[in-house]
Amino acid sequence: MKNWLRKNPSVRTIRVAAADLNGQPRGKRIPTRYADKVVEDGTRFPFSVLNLDIWGEDIDDSPLVFESGDRDGVLKPTERGFMPMPWLENPSALLPIWMFHDDGRPYAGDPRHALRAVLDRFKARGLTPVCAVELEFFLIDDSGRNLQIPISPRSGKRRKAAETLSIRALDQFDAFFTDLYDACEEMDIPADTAISEAGLGQFEINLMHCDDALRAADDAWLFKMLVKGMARKHGFAASFMAKPYEDYPGSGLHTHFSVLDGNGDNVFDNGGDEGTDMMRHAVAGCLNAMAGSALVFAPHANSFDRMVPGSHAPTGVSWAYENRTASIRIPSGSHKARRIEHRVSGGDVNPYLMLAAVLGAAINGIEDGVLPPAPITGNAYAADLPQIPTDWKTAIDLFEKDPAIARIFAPELVRNFVSTKRQELHYMDELTPKEQVEIYLDTV
Repeated sequence: MKNWLRKNPSVRTIRVAAADLNGQPRGKRIPTRYADKVVEDGTRFPFSVLNLDIWGEDIDDSPLVFESGDRDGVLKPTERGFMPMPWLENPSALLPIWMFHDDGRPYAGDPRHALRAVLDRFKARGLTPVCAVELEFFLIDDSGRNLQIPISPRSGKRRKAAETLSIRALDQFDAFFTDLYDACEEMDIPADTAISEAGLGQFEINLMHCDDALRAADDAWLFKMLVKGMARKHGFAASFMAKPYEDYPGSGLHTHFSVLDGNGDNVFDNGGDEGTDMMRHAVAGCLNAMAGSALVFAPHANSFDRMVPGSHAPTGVSWAYENRTASIRIPSGSHKARRIEHRVSGGDVNPYLMLAAVLGAAINGIEDGVLPPAPITGNAYAADLPQIPTDWKTAIDLFEKDPAIARIFAPELVRNFVSTKRQELHYMDELTPKEQVEIYLDTV
């Protein structure tokens, strides 16, 4: 880590940052001359900082604040090390960190540790998940009273229409995407294909698959930070909020995953289209935990505006082969790449919690050896299916009580997340939809 700074002498300041439960980066700015101390000793801030609401406020009556004296945890660098921050004008470096107790124990309320704990369950069975994520986001001109697509830097015009898989739409913002991909190279984020989507100024970029799910979550978290920062550098906003426009589809964050055994073989591949029993066990686990996990997949008031029938966002608990109306899709293609696509999450999720929920549900199913119902065919929106919760309060209550969730997340994280969301629910109910959008536009 120290070598990186020596090779980049123009860097004048560093940021140390951890993801809170909402996925917000929380941390400090430190002069480069004190970087060695951070690398060797870590830094400190209160445990409560990873449990703030979307406004950055303490949670009322949280045991992490006054009851415990607002005690500090110690935050240590992750394996990622230093990386540049290309969206800033001055050369700066970011050092991702995660939280521990003074005795070295991982802090159970840290979302990155939640994912690590799930991966330990796979490792105990000699298994390794391979993950890839697809992130949708909007480019937005938020300078006026109403949100709209930015003026094209090439044409000087504002095209107010959806442009699904339009090369023209990508080319209109060529300078932004070129700088974004260059920045991904600098930060070692594996950005792959970009497409224009069905929303107004909506795009999707896929991140390449990775056999380290912690790194895949890091990539998604860092990518969201980068896209938002780079958009501001180009004079407009980028947002991963689930539903900025009432009349257009919202943004999702779809996850593809397979699982390798100790020999590096895909345990979902049986040489055919149908996949193995272990794949179906993983599917069953995902289906069984889906209602309880809804708060992770739809964590904000705006999230549920996306999850309506016929909106390209799943609403029923189901699985299918090559069917994008189902919540769990088994993509077609080479049997060697047999995998599960989990399609429920919005773009506004915390990637660490999302991958922990998806992979945790899958390992639940694998451990239990359960089988799912028959895969559906046709339009899932027209089928009689168990439904994913459609409102925030129900999702909060289910997350708190669901036994599948208790197997995935530590009790402290469940308590903290539920308290956070109940506080946000209370205050968000007092705001208009437009005021809610103003809060979520830059945060999530």
